[in-house]
Amino acid sequence: MAMRACPATSCAPSGATRQVGMSLIEVLVSLLILGVGLLGVGLIQLNVLKYTDSSRMISQASFIAYDMLDRIRANAGADYAWESGDVALTTTVAASVRDLDLHDFEANISHFAGDTAKGSIAINQREVTISISWDDSRAANAGNTRETFTLTSRVAVDPRPAR
Repeated sequence: MAMRACPATSCAPSGATRQVGMSLIEVLVSLLILGVGLLGVGLIQLNVLKYTDSSRMISQASFIAYDMLDRIRANAGADYAWESGDVALTTTVAASVRDLDLHDFEANISHFAGDTAKGSIAINQREVTISISWDDSRAANAGNTRETFTLTSRVAVDPRPAR
């Protein structure tokens, strides 16, 4: 018996058909999966922007605090204790170096985070604590959330005891 070769399309069993393309349902399912994936990427991108902004604010607050700490170290004889409600002198004729430094500190905080930002400088003997707080409700997804950056440092060396 000789086997007869048949073309690929005519040897298929009866009732079975060969699929050539994708059906409309497969296309819709793949578009749905792609859409969900793109929405997830968009959500991640929004979170990245929020947290990047929060990180930038913390970095800026640290720059302001370290700048003020350097000013305090440069003028160690002056009393830099200051609360956010205190008013620094703005006229250069009557202002001392301390007053100008505090005015710059207040202006830097206001430019950095707006009028709701607050700053304070506490001095306890040779230890200086500089605190800066601002509204960070955007990063926390909640209202009235405040972020605070606090820098504590010793501004002078303790005197050595006599031997």
